[in-house]
This record gives sequence, structure tokens and C-alpha cells, in this order.
Amino acid sequence: MVRVSHSVSLADYRQALSTRGAGAPVLTSVLARLPVAMIGLSLLLYVQRATGSFGVAGLVSAGNLVGVACGSVVQGRIMDRLGPTRPLLVVSTLFAGFVVAEIGMIEANGPGVAMVLLAVAVGTSEPMTGPASRALWTLLLPAGRVRDAAYSYEAISMEVFFILGPGIAGLLVTTPWPGTALVAGASCMILGSVGFAVTPAARRQRPVDDPPSGSLLGALATSGMRTLALAAFGFGLLLGMVEVAVPAAAERAGHAAVGGLLLSALSVSSVVFGVLYGTRPWPRPMYLRLPTLLTAFAVLVALLALPGTLAGLTVALLVAGSLVTPQSTAHSVALEAVAPEGTATEAFAWVITAVTLGAAAGQSLSGQLVEWRTSATAFLVAGGLGLVLGGLLWLRRRTLLPTPRNSEDRRAAAGTTTG
Repeated sequence: MVRVSHSVSLADYRQALSTRGAGAPVLTSVLARLPVAMIGLSLLLYVQRATGSFGVAGLVSAGNLVGVACGSVVQGRIMDRLGPTRPLLVVSTLFAGFVVAEIGMIEANGPGVAMVLLAVAVGTSEPMTGPASRALWTLLLPAGRVRDAAYSYEAISMEVFFILGPGIAGLLVTTPWPGTALVAGASCMILGSVGFAVTPAARRQRPVDDPPSGSLLGALATSGMRTLALAAFGFGLLLGMVEVAVPAAAERAGHAAVGGLLLSALSVSSVVFGVLYGTRPWPRPMYLRLPTLLTAFAVLVALLALPGTLAGLTVALLVAGSLVTPQSTAHSVALEAVAPEGTATEAFAWVITAVTLGAAAGQSLSGQLVEWRTSATAFLVAGGLGLVLGGLLWLRRRTLLPTPRNSEDRRAAAGTTTG
């Protein structure tokens, strides 16, 4: 038997978001996740303005990214065992304290090492409301199309926040005090996370009766989760390389200011096509969909090397962007089939971590390639790496099939049965 994922309709999205008890968590999680792409960039720009050094600013931003990657998994594991309310309230308090300390260190022109260490602490304590929000849908909705629509909403909304966040941060950092963007982003994250934590639905959420094993890898102990993490890493790697190569191409064309707008083209087509793709996903079996989507995305990224003008690059980005949201939604839905029982929050946190680490590696590699050669070189290398990772996913594809030990509820969430 092969299980294929459900396609969802716009009516399924409406039904999911209007489910009784979903309103407050949805609204508060929106506020909490809006600045998800603001904090790191705000720190980067703030430190650069304060110190005049891109070197120090880059290290601070990297430290924040490392903190997020580590903190997301730890927080997810704790929330799977205690529910989201107490962990989110605790980390929100810690996050506020570390942000205040970081601002004080920057304003005092303190040592760069201290700024980096505090940035790691800020990232580690960023409240992981996104994974908690996704896990809540198992309490609010039964397995099936409507729950799949809720998971797709979670992924699509994150795409929207990744579009809006950097733009808002870039705008606020131009105010008389460059720390405004950091304060605004942190305030939204704290208010939204605390609001989510005290909603009735979040307070009702409890861990499963049969807790997961004590493996240090946690949710990542299963082969299916490791395959999904590989898919998420490859996705993040390609995005990270594109996010550096596109602004570099704009700068070398003499139009540095339009670099951000070009990336917006990638994101806009991503969201629009992602909603439509969810209604008619292909390939339908998830174990085929993940390697196919990553491989196709790698080809489209490599084709970004062909245009010789910014107008041509814009068109190519619109085409490549069409496969961004379908991958993030596929990652979210695939968790239903491969995540061990009782690890819903931690499992999604692993996906976030994999994407984050992939993006960090991609940005670093792309930066070196752009300095050494051209943006076209970076696009071609990205495409080649994506094809390699897509091939590895294809070899591991059957680890994404639901296993006999999974519950009937999880099997239904993975899809309908075909012969």
C-alpha cells in the first residue's frame, strides 16, 4: 500500500481557520511570528551602525542564527513534554532580558565577543511559537484534509512573514535610533508568544500518555525524520545561496537598491503558487514529492544564471519562486507520517533548524563564490548541490512512508490509500 497526501481546497483553509477555539491562537501566533525574520537582520544592521564594522555585525548575526538553531529543538522537546504554556512564558521572559542586555552592550560599545555571546542567548531564547502553533492543530482538528490545510496555512504564513520581516526591519533601522527595529520585533514576539501561551487551546494541550524515548536525537532518531531534515536542509541551502547571489547581481549591475525587490519577486510568486499547488499537489505520494520538488527547484535555481539583465533575472526568479512554498508546505504535512508519537513540536523545530542551518551554509558559500567569481557561478553551484541532495533524497525516499507502528490517525493524516 502506498499512501498519498490529501489535496486541499480553499474551503478547507476557511474551515480550518474558523474552527472553534482556533481564533485566538491564530491571531496571537501571527503577532509572535511576524518578526521571525526581523531579529537577526535587525541585530546585523544595528551593530553595523553602532560599530561601523560589518565583520562584527556578521558575527553577531551568525551567533543569533546558531542560537535559534539550537534553541528551537530544545524548546520543542520541552513543549512536547509539558505543553506550550509554561515553556513559552519562561523563554519569553528570558528573551526579553537577553534583548535588553544586548542593547545595553551595543550602546556601551562593548567588546565584540560579548555581543556575539549575547546574540547566541537571544537566538536560543526566541520563543518557538511557530512549532507550538502547528502542534496545536492535532488538538483542534481530526486528521484529514482540513488539518492538512491548517498545516499548509502554517507554512504559507511563515513565507509571508519572511517577506514582510526584512522589509520592516530595513525601514525601522533608518529611524534616528537604529535599535528601533530590534525593539519592535522583540516586542511583537514577546506579546504574541505570551498571548498564545495563555489561550485556552494552548493551556489544554498536554503530552501524549506514552512519552517518546529518551534518545538524545529525540524526534530525529527515526530514519524518516532524518530524510525530512535532509530535504529541509537542501531547501534552506538553495534559498541561502540565492539570497546572497541576487543582491550581488543587482549591485554589480549598478542597481544595488533593487536587490531586495528582486528577492520579493521570488517570495511573491512562492505564496501565490503555493496556495494553488496545495489544491492539486504533484506528485501526490509524499515520498515522491519531496525529492521531486527539491530536484526541480535546483534546476530552476541553476537557470537563474542564464539571464543577462535584471529584468530577465526578475522573470527567472518569479518562475523559481513557484517551488518555494510547495516545499515548505510539503515538509509540514510530511511530519504527520514520519515524526515519532509525542514529538510534534520538536519535530517541526528540527525542520526549522535544518532550514536555518542550510540557509547559513548557503549564504556563507554563496558569499565566497560571488567574491571569487560571479552571481551566475553561485547559481550554478547551488543548482548542482541541489541536484546531489535531490538524488540522496530519492535514494532515501521510502523512509518517508508511514510505518506499521504509526497510529491509524497518523496514517489518515498522511493520505488516502491506493493500490
